[in-house]
Amino acid sequence: MSKRRILSGMRPTGRLHLGHYVGVLMNWLPMQEEHDCFFFAADWHALTTGWQDTSQLREHTRQLVLDWLSVGIDPNKATIFVQSAVPEIAELSLLLGMITPVKWLETNPTVKDQAQELHMEEIFAIGHLNYPVLQTADILAVKGELVPVGKDQLPHLEISRDIARRFNHTYGNVFPEPQPKLTETPLLNGLDGRKMSKSYGNSIYLSDSPEQIAARVKDAITDPARIKRDDPGTPEICNVFKYYQVFAPAMEALVAQECRGGLIGCVACKRRFSDVLSEALAPIRERRAHWEARPDDLLEIVAEGNRKARSEAQGVLAEVREAMQLNLWPSQQPARV
Repeated sequence: MSKRRILSGMRPTGRLHLGHYVGVLMNWLPMQEEHDCFFFAADWHALTTGWQDTSQLREHTRQLVLDWLSVGIDPNKATIFVQSAVPEIAELSLLLGMITPVKWLETNPTVKDQAQELHMEEIFAIGHLNYPVLQTADILAVKGELVPVGKDQLPHLEISRDIARRFNHTYGNVFPEPQPKLTETPLLNGLDGRKMSKSYGNSIYLSDSPEQIAARVKDAITDPARIKRDDPGTPEICNVFKYYQVFAPAMEALVAQECRGGLIGCVACKRRFSDVLSEALAPIRERRAHWEARPDDLLEIVAEGNRKARSEAQGVLAEVREAMQLNLWPSQQPARV
C-alpha cells in the first residue's frame, strides 16, 4: 500500500522555540515514518509580514533547516525543500488565483485576525490577502493529500479544498482534494504566561545552551500567591508546572504534591526543571552541532529536496497547463530538472 503524501511548512522568521517543537515538530516526527512527507521552508510566505526587512531571510531559512534536522527530521525519510526554489509554485498560484473569488479571501478569519494583531491594516498587501491561494499552490504543486493543521487553521485549508474542487469541476480531475490531518497541539505559553513569541522575550529556543535555559527559566512567572518558600501553591496556574506536564510528565504528580504542600520553593523547582529540560534537549543540541559542522552536507540536503520538489511540481504544472489549454506551443514545455 502506497504512503499518503503530506505537505507541511514553516515560515523562516527566526530561531524555533519550544512552542514550535511541541506544536509542530513533535507531530512531524511520526509522520515521516508513516507517510511520504514534503516539509518546506516557506520563505515567500515569510514576506507577507516581513517584506520590509529581508536582510536575515536567507540566514533564517538556514537556521530553520538546522532546527528541523536537530530535532530528528530525516532527509532520507522526508523531502526538505525551500519554497522559492520551486518557481512552478508561483505559476500555479497565479493560475489558481484566476478561479478564486476575492470574497473567499476577504472573509478568511485567519488573514483578518493576523492583520489586526500585527497592526497591518494600513499596509495590508496583496501578497497577504493572497496567502491562502499561495498556500493552496504549495499543497497542490506536489499533490499533497494530507495537511497537518490545528483547529484554528481549518479555515485556510477549507479555502484550499474549495479551490481544488473548483479547478477539478471546471477543468477535469487533476488534483486530489487535500484532507486535514488534525494534530495534537498542547497549549504551551511563554514563560510569562503570554503567547510564546520572540518579540515578547518569553521563549526557550531549541538551540539554547544549558546556561541560557537556566537563565530563562529563572525569570519564569509561577504562582504569584506564593510569597514564602513553604507557602502552599496552586500548580495549575504556574507556568513552570505546565512545562513539567509536557517535558517531564512522569514528574507531574510529584511536582503538584510538592507545590500544594509547600514542600519546595519556586526557585528550587525552577532550578530542577532547568536541569530536566536541558537533559531532554541534549540530543537536539548534539544533532545541531553535528550539522553545523557540515555546512556542505546541509546545502546538499536542501538542494536534493529542491530538485525532487521541483520535479514533482513541473509534472503537476504540465497537467494543469494541459487541462487549461495553455500548451499551444511545444516549446512552452520547460525542461525537467
